[in-house]
Parts: sequence; C-alpha cells; structure tokens
Amino acid sequence: MNLPNTKRIHATIITIGDELLIGQTIDTNSAWIATKLNEIGIHVQRRIAVGDVKEDIESALTEESQRCQLMIITGGLGPTADDITKPLLCEYFDGQLVENQEVLAHVKSIFEKRNRPMLESNLKQALVPNTCTVLFNEAGTAPGMWFEKNEVVFISLPGVPFEMEHIMTAHALPKLKTHFVTPEIYHRTLVTAGEGESFIANRLVHFENQLPDTIKLAYLPKLGVVKLRLTSHVCTAKEIDQWFQQLQSILADIMIAAEDVELEEVVFNLLQSRKANLSIAESCTGGLLSAAITGIKGASNIFTAGIIPYATNMKVNLLDIPAERIEQYGVISAETAEAMAKNCLHKTQSTYALSVSGHLEKQKDETFVWIGLADQHRCISYKVPVYYGRKKNAVFVVNTAFNLLRKFILND
Repeated sequence: MNLPNTKRIHATIITIGDELLIGQTIDTNSAWIATKLNEIGIHVQRRIAVGDVKEDIESALTEESQRCQLMIITGGLGPTADDITKPLLCEYFDGQLVENQEVLAHVKSIFEKRNRPMLESNLKQALVPNTCTVLFNEAGTAPGMWFEKNEVVFISLPGVPFEMEHIMTAHALPKLKTHFVTPEIYHRTLVTAGEGESFIANRLVHFENQLPDTIKLAYLPKLGVVKLRLTSHVCTAKEIDQWFQQLQSILADIMIAAEDVELEEVVFNLLQSRKANLSIAESCTGGLLSAAITGIKGASNIFTAGIIPYATNMKVNLLDIPAERIEQYGVISAETAEAMAKNCLHKTQSTYALSVSGHLEKQKDETFVWIGLADQHRCISYKVPVYYGRKKNAVFVVNTAFNLLRKFILND
C-alpha cells in the first residue's frame, strides 16, 4: 500500500506499562519517536499511555486505528509475566506464535557471549506472531513487529529506549519511508540564549504578522535557552530559508546557532575549531557542566579536566586558593570564582577555564551564582541571579555558564 502524496499521514504513539501511569518511569520514547516521524513527514496526532491491562490496550488499538494510518506501540515485550503485548497482538491480528530461527540464534548468542544461563523465558523471546514482519533487534532480545490491518500499519517495539531507538533507526524508519509517500517537511531552527520567550516574542510581533499561513513559527523555551523553529510542508526550502534569514537578522544579538543544537555542542565546536581546550572547576553544579561536555563524542579533543571542590576546604586543597582570601571575600564571591577559574587554568594548562560557585537553593536575601572565566590574559566573573528550585537552577546555571563561555571565547 502506497498512499498518495496529497494525503497527510497521521500517527498515534501508544506506550504500555503501569510504571508510566504511576510516574515511576518517565516516557522519553514518545518524544524521540515523534521527532523521528516528524522528520520524515508523518504527523503525530496523539500520544497515549496505557497500563498493563489487556482490555485497555485492545480498546486503545481499536479506537486509534479509526483515526490514524500508523500506530507505534512501545513496551510489554519482555520475558516476564507482566509483559503482555506480544500475545495480545498475536490474538488481535488473528495469528499464532511461531519460533523465529534468526531471533532464537541471536538470543542464544547473547547469553553465550555473556556466559549466562539461558532460561525458558528467554527462549520465548524468539516466539513471534506469524501475522507480523519481524524487525530484528541487534541491540537486545525482544524483536520489533510490523503488522498491517485495514490499511493501518502497527509497529510494536521494546520499551527499553536504546533497543527501541535501534530498531526504529535500522529497520522501522527505512521501511516507513518506502511504505508511505509523504510530503517533505522543511524545518529551520534558530537557537538563542540570554533572553526570555516573552521578550523575544515582543521583538517578533511584526515578523509573525508578515509570516505566511503556510509557515509556522514555534517557540521552544528551556531554562536560559529559547529555540525558534520555522516549519512548512507546503513552501520550498528556498522560501523557508528567506524567512529564516530575516529571523536571524532580527535576533542576531542573542543568536548562538542556526541549527538545532545544544549550548554545550556550540561550545564544543567553537573550541575544536580553534584547537583549544577547556577545564572546569564547579562547586554548586556538582559536575553537571563537565558531564554535559563529556557527553559529546570527541570530548577528549577539547576537555582537559573537571574539578568539583564542593566543600570550602577543597577549594583550598585542590585549587590552592588561600583560606584567608576565601575568608575575606566569602566562598560565593567574584574574587573566589575568579580564583577558581585562574588556578584551574594554571593547574590543567588548558586554553580556557570555567568556574561556578553559588547557591541553588533559595536564600533569605538574593539567590545567585558566580561564574568565573579565565584564559592566559583575562580573568573575569559574572553574578547570575537564580529564581527557580534547585534542579531548575542547576540547568539554568549550566546553560548560562556555557553561553558566557561562548562569548568569552569569541571575544578573545
């Protein structure tokens, strides 16, 4: 079945598991799947979470199949008793469970490599409905399954994120691209930092009024960062680019990237382009800055060290900041933040150093964090007020610190 190019493909994502409904597990699968489907021109119209109840799952399948042409189902494919998705789908699509020899050999090889005993429940992973097309799972034991019924495609995937992502990327998405003919969707994303969503919207009033109905502008705010996305499935790439250039011109002073990237990636690319490296001394953020940088492939090319002198005496012992200096100015001060950055730079022999020290919990007076930046010729600090709870403040400080570092490098 190949649907005509004029027909928009609608999809529903169904996540299965009691742990999702009680909040024990956060559903990241739906967001990832929706992003990937959107990239190939498939519109996600609903995301539904269902518990491990047979009747509820069947009801969701029946109801949603009346509204969409594609259904992605995640979860319930494991070897334990509460994993009911596979037998349910076998019954729903009038099939019988049969042993798939390729899957069986793969499962056996996994346990042999790990030198682990094979249980009967593990062998059952090779049983699949004879009414499905198997989507092989090289990353785990539970295969994905592709069903078709009444011109609707149903794809069942494991709930384990890295297994689900592997099957989608390697098998499901390529198959969907050939099965459905979809209109191209063009996106352009601008990343800004240092100005809130409402202030940006105020600057873009005239721009939005002039924007044609065929192009949509979306605001995607995070703590300290706002992404703006132009989208159209009607306009050409050239038309989108023309409007995107206008957007860049209006927000040039706060723009940090003309593509959908995170702040740490911008800093990473900037350092790499200059053949420079970075060290970090962070107190209140407890390693979040270092973790963000080292989460990028190739971080060893630009990152020398991360020091977490959380306690005051560790700022003395690890960074050689005189105790008298801390006592004179305070552990949370411009002088201490600058000393942390400067001493971290010298200890690690890096091109740039970044430091953070402050409060993430609300104080009686003002709550703030000091951020220090240093290279061989400069050492400066910034006082950054924070307004949220502890976790949100940590994210805000990380984004703010990376943006200040970006500006510091560019002004070298």
